Amino acid sequence: MRRELPILGSHGGRSAMTCRYRCGDACFHETPNETDNGYLGEFVARAVSRRSVLRTGAVAGAVAVVGGTGTGAAPAEAAGHGAGPRGKPAKGLRFAPVAPNTADAVTVPDGYAQAVVVRWGDPILRGAPEFDPERQSARAQEGQFGYNNDFAELLPFDEPGRQLLVANHEYTNEELMFAGYDPEKPSREQAEIAWAAHGLSVVVVEEERRGGGLRPVRRHRVNRRITARTPFTVTGPAAGGELLRTSADPEGRTVLGTLNNCSGGTTPWGTVLSGEENVDQYFAHGERVADERTRARLKRYGMAGGETQRKWERFDSRFDLTREPNEANRFGWVVELDPYDPESAPRKRTALGRFKHEAAQPRLTEDGRPVVYLGDDQKFDYFYKFVSSRRMHRGRSAAAHEHNMTLLDEGTLYVARLEGNSPPEEIDGTGTLPEDGEFDGTGRWIPLATGDTSHVAGMTAEEVYVFTRLAADRVGATKMDRPEDVEASPRTGRVYVALTNNSSRGAPDGHPADEANPRSGNKHGQILEFAEARGDAAARRFSWRLFLVCGDPEDPSTYFAGFPKEQVSPISCPDNVAFDPYGNLWISTDGNALGSHDGLFGVAVEGARRGEVRQFLTVPAGAETCGPIVQERRVLVCVQHPGESDGASVEEPASSWPDGPGALVRPAVVAVWPEGGGRIGV
Repeated sequence: MRRELPILGSHGGRSAMTCRYRCGDACFHETPNETDNGYLGEFVARAVSRRSVLRTGAVAGAVAVVGGTGTGAAPAEAAGHGAGPRGKPAKGLRFAPVAPNTADAVTVPDGYAQAVVVRWGDPILRGAPEFDPERQSARAQEGQFGYNNDFAELLPFDEPGRQLLVANHEYTNEELMFAGYDPEKPSREQAEIAWAAHGLSVVVVEEERRGGGLRPVRRHRVNRRITARTPFTVTGPAAGGELLRTSADPEGRTVLGTLNNCSGGTTPWGTVLSGEENVDQYFAHGERVADERTRARLKRYGMAGGETQRKWERFDSRFDLTREPNEANRFGWVVELDPYDPESAPRKRTALGRFKHEAAQPRLTEDGRPVVYLGDDQKFDYFYKFVSSRRMHRGRSAAAHEHNMTLLDEGTLYVARLEGNSPPEEIDGTGTLPEDGEFDGTGRWIPLATGDTSHVAGMTAEEVYVFTRLAADRVGATKMDRPEDVEASPRTGRVYVALTNNSSRGAPDGHPADEANPRSGNKHGQILEFAEARGDAAARRFSWRLFLVCGDPEDPSTYFAGFPKEQVSPISCPDNVAFDPYGNLWISTDGNALGSHDGLFGVAVEGARRGEVRQFLTVPAGAETCGPIVQERRVLVCVQHPGESDGASVEEPASSWPDGPGALVRPAVVAVWPEGGGRIGV
């Protein structure tokens, strides 16, 4: 029997350096959620313990049922174990899977080509110089593509052969940016370059005449950089409130910059949403804040320490919580950007709540109101949805655009509570199947606030929006294993939640495994699938089931929607999700704990091959796979933090990607396409 590949140290597949710079070692701090609320693992344990699941049409039908016994089950004999279905993989997934590997390269299937689209430091604005690692400046970086691209989206553009690329820049790693960097004594210039390297980039790209590559149209009039110092307008019910006011902004309606932009989404009205995630790491001295109530609120958001890793508080007092305790409240939002208007002010949407936003992908109700699903990427935190009270206006008129830019300011914010359907005494923590043979359940959306009305006892509406975690704590939301990207299938309407991992599962810190997934110390994560009642995105109830339990297929605790495990690619730590034109789910990973580099995987969610995971690519040493964008003829991924390995530096690099030995390691966006043209996976 093949043994499971080794875990790469106590950080799982991530390096200690990545944990330090990306999220401020969040997983190694005290868990901010100290409530006794139930958590998803209590229900997932039943799912993993069962060796059968409904397949094909039975799944599609049962998962839409709410109430009663929830989502039903099929006998193990019907689950397709053994030889499995014959014939070709699902359309869109017909490529030779890439084997797990540790190559310092982007590895793609045979018959596919690849090329870098744009990399950190490439000039995109007029007047910006070519990248020179020895002559970096904040002014230059403000006109160059930012660092550590995470979310990306390609939007239609009204010039032939061109599209509009929008990319997030999550965080900076100064040790890999600056030669001779001293973490204890950063310079003001280095801090200001890092401020300019955060945020977002908007750049027009054009198709190359030969092949499927894309290249940036430098200095195009639409190109834009959003940085940590770009003015943002605060909108929605918390705008102007006391909790958002600072000495620099006594009205609480204008914020300088956006930080730690992780994944995002695209609205039906043509704007881009971006989630501010691990913002806690930028704010210093939370432990020294005098007011006890303020200090407790900061602690719930992970701001209970001393000086920060980057030490920006030395150069800008707004990052010192003892001087500006409300400044932290102005980050941790979903921001909305109109990428087609370089003069428009981006907006922070307070109606969507404040927490560690991984992403925000809208869908529309049948009557045209946007619904946004939202994950809070912290172990034992929650997932949410926002339902707008206003309908989208169709068309491209100025009036329609102005109306649609208000849709995310009015509505109801909800948090999820999941419920199992087996008696707790039947779950003994060993993975034994409960008597009813079920591992699915139902769930409820609990309202937190609607406009200026709070639905949470003891909290004002402003407090609910600014301290959303505390509101969700009070109403008994379900704790989950790092809920990250959440997206609904455009074909079926079923919703998929990436739960990346949770190293504290079953640890002696108040989160026992008696009703949990039998894999205590969940290091591989899972994908949850749920369906809103009656297919209505605005419904107050839903049904849920486990779709994937990730890890080595040889591990008996893994599960691939009932598909024969010997025929799937190993997958660990799902992060971002997307759908291709054929309705398949694509998953990028972050922190692969199986010894291979992170990658991009496609999996069928319908039909006889439901659950067949196939790996499409892997990324270079130290890198994480982000994005992704899966078009009919092209796949794009963001290669984030390549070479980010413990002990690495500019002088001693751990990777030579993308430009080869002797060049600085640079995060970049990569395009992949079939050699000779044609469609992906067909």
